[in-house]
Amino acid sequence: MSVEIRNAAPEEFGALLESMTAAYLERPETERVARIVRDRWEPARTWGAFDGELVCGTFRSWPTELTVPGGARLPASAVAGVAVLPTHRRRGILSSLAAAEHAAIRERGEAVGLLYASEYGIYGRFGYGPGCRMATWTLDASSSAFHGAPTSGVELVAPGPESRDAIFAVFEAWRVRQSGEIRRNPFRWGDDLGLTETPWGQPWRGFLALHRDPAGSVDGYVRYRAEERWDDRQPRNLLRVNDMHALTDAANLALWRFLAETDLVSTVVAQGRSPSDRLPWLLTNARAAIASGIGEGMWVRLFDVARALETRAYERTDAIVLEVIDGERGTPTRLALDASPDGVTCRPTDGTPDLTVPVAALGAAYLGGSRLRDAVVATGVDEHAAGALARADALLRWSDEPWCSTFF
Repeated sequence: MSVEIRNAAPEEFGALLESMTAAYLERPETERVARIVRDRWEPARTWGAFDGELVCGTFRSWPTELTVPGGARLPASAVAGVAVLPTHRRRGILSSLAAAEHAAIRERGEAVGLLYASEYGIYGRFGYGPGCRMATWTLDASSSAFHGAPTSGVELVAPGPESRDAIFAVFEAWRVRQSGEIRRNPFRWGDDLGLTETPWGQPWRGFLALHRDPAGSVDGYVRYRAEERWDDRQPRNLLRVNDMHALTDAANLALWRFLAETDLVSTVVAQGRSPSDRLPWLLTNARAAIASGIGEGMWVRLFDVARALETRAYERTDAIVLEVIDGERGTPTRLALDASPDGVTCRPTDGTPDLTVPVAALGAAYLGGSRLRDAVVATGVDEHAAGALARADALLRWSDEPWCSTFF
């Protein structure tokens, strides 16, 4: 029997979840989860691979917006829930699911696809490249002080509609100026504060602190949990940061200081942060802050290459003809990219290419964090003009490292 690839109806979401969670070796209450996600998942973005009545593969997405170098934003598709049952591996099911959603992404006019990879080796062959990094920062609070005078303006608040709106406003102001960040799903804000029933795991129960500027406006927040630890009757509690953003250096310093100077706490751990976090520079002993688990975060795939290249900003000046290889498109796309700090154009051309590059490598380098010269080690590249790879690599670089704090 052939496997059918099609959109799933809401009443089929339970079957999709059974397949998806089995592939991820999880066993949640799928009927409860299905009841919640029926109001959250868009059927037109929710794909299933059906072997008769059995769902043997899943693939879904949700609409978002990606901030690119320079602060412009692009419509994007955030891909999640990609899974194939272990009984149906090596049958081309994932390729068929990806092809169906990728065609829909192009039809919707979304320029970029985004995802987090459960396994590194899967998504390069579908045109995705690792575009952002992430790290876990561990702060030994007892081994350092902070530069500057004691800070103020931090207050603990109860999770509720008012505080939800306050942190949403901070994040929205922050994400439109951070290359690599995305717009979050609206329902996430209630889930993150334990105000709504979450489909996955137990409701959040933790602490929320806001920072206010001298005028009283909220310009930073941190959401965190505490883990009780004692060593020879001495308090060695750990604070685990779930989400933290600040709009000013003063707010950022105040929030880190608030966490580190909380009574009974010896360690602060923040996962999913940027490897370029300025935390060590805030400390009188920079060695008290250690970055670990540094690796790729969000992956990027370019669907409208010309639009993507023309939307972002550039810190250097060059004109180069790129030939982009995308296995889903059949024929290569040849583009004349003319960029400088003053502006950019990217147009189709019949000119001789300077560089032929796979779309996965270009996606990795697009946000300016990954080096194109490194990405092509895995994908291959054809250099038709001497020095073309070095020129393209330099042109795509961006001084501030991209970072996406939003896992999906």
